[in-house]
Parts: sequence; C-alpha cells; structure tokens
Amino acid sequence: MPRRDASELAHRLGEHAEAVCRRYLSNGRRRGSYWTVGDVRNAPGRSMFVRLVSSTKGPPGKWTDAATGEHGDLLDVIRESLGLVDFKDVADEARAFLTLPDPAPIRPAPQRSCQPAQVGSPEAATRLLAMSKPIVGTVVETYLRKRGITTLRGTGSLRFHPRCYYRPEDGGPTETWPAMIAAVRDLDGRLTGAHRTWLAPDGIGKAPVDTPRRAMGDLLGHAVRFGVPDSVMAAGEGIETTLSLRCALPDMAMAAALSAAHLASVLFPPTLRRLYVIRDNDPAGDGARDTLVERAMEAGIEAIVLSPAMEDFNEDLRHFGLTALRALIADQLVRRDRFRFLERAA
Repeated sequence: MPRRDASELAHRLGEHAEAVCRRYLSNGRRRGSYWTVGDVRNAPGRSMFVRLVSSTKGPPGKWTDAATGEHGDLLDVIRESLGLVDFKDVADEARAFLTLPDPAPIRPAPQRSCQPAQVGSPEAATRLLAMSKPIVGTVVETYLRKRGITTLRGTGSLRFHPRCYYRPEDGGPTETWPAMIAAVRDLDGRLTGAHRTWLAPDGIGKAPVDTPRRAMGDLLGHAVRFGVPDSVMAAGEGIETTLSLRCALPDMAMAAALSAAHLASVLFPPTLRRLYVIRDNDPAGDGARDTLVERAMEAGIEAIVLSPAMEDFNEDLRHFGLTALRALIADQLVRRDRFRFLERAA
C-alpha cells in the first residue's frame, strides 16, 4: 500500500477514534480525552493510551504504551489486536470498518525493509508465530484432548492465536477465529512456514469455515517437528495423525509434513538410519508412502511403514484407545525400537 493511502486510512480512522477503540480495544475504557488499555493487543490494563481528540500534542488516533515505549496509529491497533500479518488485510479491515470502497488497482511499490511481509512468505509466518503464545490452558489444548491427544510434552512447535485472521476463498467478509499455529522448520531448525487450524471458540472442533486448515511459507521438504531426531524418526502427513502416534511413542522424534505430496518430499536428517512412515489409509497416502520409501532406500535408510486399522492413527486412537493403539503398532516396530520407544514408555 502506498504511504499516502496508509496515511489517509489512519486519518479517517482517527476521525472515529473512540469507535475504533471500542471495537478493537474492547478491554479498555475512556478516561477523559484518552482511551486506556493494557497494550495494543487488547490486554486488560492501563499502560497504553490512545488520543481520542485533536490537541496540541497531536491528532486523534495516535497512541503510546508507557510500559514498553511502543507507539503508532489506529492501523497498528487493528493489525495487532486481530493478529493480522499481511498489511493488505489490515487495510481491508480498516476499509470495512469505515465502509470505504476498495482502491483502484495500483502498481506495487518497491519492496523495502519497512514494508509488510509478503502474503504467505516465511517472514509472514515468523510474524504470525511471534503473535502467538504457548498452547497450555488454551482452546488448542482443549481441541487436541478432545481428539484423544493427551501427550503434549515436546509440542513446542504448536502455538495458540486467539484471533487469527481468516479470509474466505469466495471473497466473503473477513473473520477472526482462534487458531492452532504450527511452526514449519527445516533440518537446521530455521522457521520456513506456518500451518493454521482455525478452531471453534470453545475448542470443541474446528471453526465452521470452508477451509479450516491452511499453510503458508516454504513447505517443500520441511515439516512441523516434534522432538530431535537421531538415528530413528517417524514422518506422517497431518499434525493430529502424527501426534496420535506420538501418544504411544512419546520419545520417538516425529515430523508432520502437512500433506501427502509434502510427505513424499520430506528431507532426511544426516544422522537418520531408520525411518518409520506413518501411513494414511487412502490412495494419496499410499502414493506418498511408496515415494518416501523409495527415496529412503536410495539414501541408505531403512524404511518401515506403520499402518492404521482405520483411516488414520487419530481415528484408531479415538475409537480404540491408547492401549489398543500401542498393541496395534507393537508388531510393526523393529524389535529394538519396540523396547526403546514402546515398552520403556509403558
């Protein structure tokens, strides 16, 4: 967005500063000529104050957080309070609030370090993760436990965002929902992308949207990682499927590649000697299994397929329970791994 358009939007929002604050900083209140709140992310408190009327100190809409020294305008308030990443989304939200039409198409300005992150880029994923927090005590934990996933040790790759921006693919109005945010990393631990699962506000299931799961960033070859792999690891498609197996094998490092195509392309750690392929019981899963097994064999890595009784291991876990799941995979493990990862964890 050109700077003049951003300035114009910020000015228009400033003309309705109190209404903006009441909507996006609802945990605050008016105190004289200012709106006070905990911070720009709408935390309760009084350290941040937003100017509501023009004065010799400046125009309405400007804010300062006395606790952190942060300052900005009402576009920043919309971005941070909703957890938006792409600046275009911030502008769209501002226009929707002001009921302004979309601007005429313009030639993009040259990319500069102060520009917002490109949509879907690793930088945007980094910002999204930074806006999120640990899952303990959140609706993400509720959601996973309702899926039968109770072993959450070593799940630092998962984060919680209370109001993650969701744009319908049909161009409908933008929405915000709680979301599970998963960090996608390369073999060196560098963040390359993120995966979002939008959830119902109470955590009992996914949000009622058309596509409750979406990924962003550089995904090919990378994965959502649980544990540090040594000579043995497991790799699967979905986060929930992988975590379900990890309930039975909590000490085995695992990686969720997020799709069948990405599972087939997952990269191998240099120390890996044996790979367990977590299979989904469908044609796409079979294709990913065959490709990944072939690649592993070419790399001199032993590849062993772990197959569920139902569609995937999360269904097995929910329908049969953890004890039955452990019994199901016992005979599929190499004997030494059965003792190392299964019997010792019992």
